Amino acid sequence: MLTTWKQEHSALTAVHSQVLQNAQERVDLGYKAFLRRVKAGEKPGFPRFRGPGRYDSFTFKQSGFRVQDSLVSLSKIGSIRMVLHRPIEGTIKTVTVRRTPTAKWYVCFSVEAEPLTLEPCPLAVGVDVGLTHFATLSTGDHLANPRFLRTDEHALAQAQRRLAKADKGTPARAKYRKVVAHIHERIANRRYDFCHQTARRLVNTYGVLAFEALQIPNMMQNHCLAKSIADVAWGQFVRIASDKAACAGRLVVQVPPAYTSQDCSRCGYRVPKPLRQRVDQCPACTLSMDRDHNAAINILRLGQQSLGLVPRSPWL
Repeated sequence: MLTTWKQEHSALTAVHSQVLQNAQERVDLGYKAFLRRVKAGEKPGFPRFRGPGRYDSFTFKQSGFRVQDSLVSLSKIGSIRMVLHRPIEGTIKTVTVRRTPTAKWYVCFSVEAEPLTLEPCPLAVGVDVGLTHFATLSTGDHLANPRFLRTDEHALAQAQRRLAKADKGTPARAKYRKVVAHIHERIANRRYDFCHQTARRLVNTYGVLAFEALQIPNMMQNHCLAKSIADVAWGQFVRIASDKAACAGRLVVQVPPAYTSQDCSRCGYRVPKPLRQRVDQCPACTLSMDRDHNAAINILRLGQQSLGLVPRSPWL
């Protein structure tokens, strides 16, 4: 048992050395590119300082690695035990070893494999993302907003206060920094898993998914809503849903968000309304329904029109 531990310890030491060597190579490439730009008369852009903790990964391309059962063998490092959470499908092209801020090590395999397409589905859905609900579907269903950051906000604030009080360069500061990193990692992992699970359910259920093409960086300029918008991770959700849809043979379309909440989904009459008004009431056709549900129906209609699945509405 002691021999096995020593072997793994020496392997992890070799991984640390490989990370440092990779960082040195990147610094060398940065200075070479800087000198090349200076000689060519271009805007040189002197390489900026990058701390020792910035480089946390290195990649083996095409060769230098071998995977066998629960062991991964890396060139100049040796064999390391790993927890393989699912079987590897396809041909491995690259292997990336990554270290997280909480000192956890991951091996990421990039593989070349055939996509697993699903059976064709005639159903289509419009998705209106929001803050009250994570998303509202054109079917009228609501997906609850989990608010992962808000849930751990108190624990994060306490950990950050302890970190701020610790003297720089002390073991206590390093300990508190790891606690803060652990909380951030836990929030990010929960949010990432939620986006994956939700996107998978939508892709499995519908053949066409329509989203709004939101300008999220511009929306985060509102300091009252910036933290909530960052916490809900709309961009990550749409990106994951698009990737899953592409592999499954589904269609994803993004439509302009202008007036989707103001136009009546039945007659098209436009009624400007403030954000606090959560019920859409049309004075022309007397339609009364949830504001987000009305927007989701409009998003679905615009998405189907952009794909040529339905004729354009007469009021457009």
